[in-house]
Amino acid sequence: MYVSKIRLRISSGDAHYGGGLVDGAHMLKLFGDVATELLIYSDGDEGLFVAYDMIEFSAPVFAGDYIEATGVITHYGHTSRKMQFEAKKVISPLQGSDSTAGILTEPILVCRASGTCMVPREKQRFNPPRGSGLNTPDLKT
Repeated sequence: MYVSKIRLRISSGDAHYGGGLVDGAHMLKLFGDVATELLIYSDGDEGLFVAYDMIEFSAPVFAGDYIEATGVITHYGHTSRKMQFEAKKVISPLQGSDSTAGILTEPILVCRASGTCMVPREKQRFNPPRGSGLNTPDLKT
């Protein structure tokens, strides 16, 4: 089982709204990158994102925040791969300063999602496990 993790700083160019607020679609872009990495590890191909079946935004993201996005494959079909994703804020800028930041003692969950990707049979280079009941962690814990 492979868990993909991406950590990056949200730049001021990513801010979409007043006060440096970043739109939620930015988290979905991160999840797309995580899904691509998971598919390369499991199938040797980038695959395609087919659909999200759940998206939940739980806290705002601002320019200067550092976000850690993780994902795991929870089910393998013949061509489909079901996945769970989480994005957490792990570092935030400190108020009143233009260059200081603080590592959060407890990361803040900002977004959770689940969805399905697919890898056409002819593009699969590896034989990943099939079915559910995989020993994969539930990202909610």
